[in-house]
Amino acid sequence: MSFKIASLVNAFKAPRETLGPLDPDAAAMLITAASDIALIIDADGVIRDIAFNSERLAMDLDGSGTWVGQRWLDVVTIDSRPKVEAMLRPVAGSGPPRWRHVNHATSRNAFVPVLYSTVQLAETGTLVAFGRDLTDISELQQRLVDAQQSMERDYSRLRHVETRYRLLFEMSSEAVIIIDAASLKLIEANPAARELFGEHWKRALGRAFRDAFDAGSQEAVQAMLATVRASGRAEDIRVRLADGSREVTASGSMFRQEGASLFLIRLSAVSADQPTVMPDAKMKLLKLIESAPDGFVVLGPEERIIAANAAFCDMVQLHSEDQARDQPLDRWLGRPGVDMDVLLANLRQRGAVRLFATILRGEYGDTVDVEISAVTLVNGGQPCFGFAIRNVGRRPAAASPSALPKELPRSVEQLTELVGRIALKDLVREATDVIEKLCIEAALQLTGDNRASAAEMLGLSRQSLYVKLRRYGLGDLAEDPAA
Repeated sequence: MSFKIASLVNAFKAPRETLGPLDPDAAAMLITAASDIALIIDADGVIRDIAFNSERLAMDLDGSGTWVGQRWLDVVTIDSRPKVEAMLRPVAGSGPPRWRHVNHATSRNAFVPVLYSTVQLAETGTLVAFGRDLTDISELQQRLVDAQQSMERDYSRLRHVETRYRLLFEMSSEAVIIIDAASLKLIEANPAARELFGEHWKRALGRAFRDAFDAGSQEAVQAMLATVRASGRAEDIRVRLADGSREVTASGSMFRQEGASLFLIRLSAVSADQPTVMPDAKMKLLKLIESAPDGFVVLGPEERIIAANAAFCDMVQLHSEDQARDQPLDRWLGRPGVDMDVLLANLRQRGAVRLFATILRGEYGDTVDVEISAVTLVNGGQPCFGFAIRNVGRRPAAASPSALPKELPRSVEQLTELVGRIALKDLVREATDVIEKLCIEAALQLTGDNRASAAEMLGLSRQSLYVKLRRYGLGDLAEDPAA
C-alpha cells in the first residue's frame, strides 16, 4: 500500500526505511488513530469501509450501520455536496491537502460538523478521507455567538435607557446638577439648572459646587453634602445663589457610576410667600399618626401650629385642623405665658422634653390633664417642634405618676395639730411657708431642676428663688455660680 506522497506538505523523508513495510491492519490502526472518523472511498465515490475513534460519533452518524455501500454524497447535507465533489476529484499538482467543512445529518434532526481531508492511494485510486469532529468547537462558537448577541441586546437596551434618562434629564423643569463626590466639582447640569444660575453658570462649571452659593449658604451646603455622603440622603435646606438674586431649596442623593461616586442635587426656586412645609418623610409620619389616640402637633419656626391630628382637635374642642393651623399652642396649653415658655426653653436647650405635666383648655372651657413629650427637628435649616400630647385625666389615682400621696407631709400634719394652741396669724404664716415650699419643689420637678424656668413659672426673679431655696434648704446651691 502506497500513498501519493507528493500531495503532502512536510512529509516523512524516508518512510520506507523508518516505518518499514506496513500491512493493512497496521495501516488501518494508523488511519483510525489519526482521525475521529475515517472513510475508505472507491473511485466511484462509494464508501467501502468506515472507522470511528469515538463511540458517541459512531452512534450519531452511523448508528444503524448503513453508510457502507452508499455514496459519500448521499450521507452529507445538500449544502456540503459541492465540497465533497471537489474532494473526490483527482488532485492536480503537488499542493497541500485542503481541509473542508462538511455537515452530516443525524437521526435527531441535528447536524454534526466534520473537517475532512483526503489522501489518494497510488495503486487503486481509492481515497482515504480523514475527518475531525468539530462538534465541541461548533458548540463553543455557538456559545460565543449567543454571548455576543446577548451583549449586543444588553448594550442596545442600555443605550435606549440612557437615551430615555438623558431626555428626562434635559426636559425636567426642576434644576438638576451632577457633582463629583471626590472633588465636589460641578460637572453637569440640565437646562433648568443653567437657566437658574444664569450668567453665573459658565463660571460655576468645573469649579467647587459650594462656590455657586453666597458665603452665608456655603457652610449649609457643605454640611448637606457630608450628610448625604454618610447616610445617603439629607433634609432639604434653603440657600441663596452666589449672585444673591434668589433663594432656592436644595436636596441631594448619592449614586455610583463606573466606580465613581456622584452627587445628584435638585434645586427648587423659593418664592417669598412660600409657606413653611415639613419634609416629605415627616409629612408621611403625620399621616400615619393622624388616627392615633394621642394628640400630635407640629409647630413651625414661628412657633405656630402647621399640623395637628384629630385627637388634638378633640382635646381642645375644635372641628377641624384648619381651625388650629397658624395658631399658637399657648392658646390652649397650660398657664398662658408660663408652660409654653418652659417647654420651648427646654427644647432649645436640650432638644427633647419627656412627660411634662400640664393641662389643655378647650374652646368651650373644658380642661384636660395631659402629659407632653416634645422634640426639636430641622426643616429647611429652620427649627420646628413636635409635640405628643397624652390625656392622663382618666388614669386611676394610684396609677398616675403625678398623683399626690395619700398622706399629707409631716409639716402639714403638725400645722393641724397646732390649731387652738397658737394664734391664727402665726398658723397662717406657717401654712404659707409649707405651701410655698411645696410649690417650689413642684416647679423644680416640672422643669427638670431648671431654676431659671422654675423662677419664671412661679413668677419670681431668679434671685428671689435662690433666697427661698436657701431658706427651705432645697437643692445644692454651692455649685451654682448665680446663687
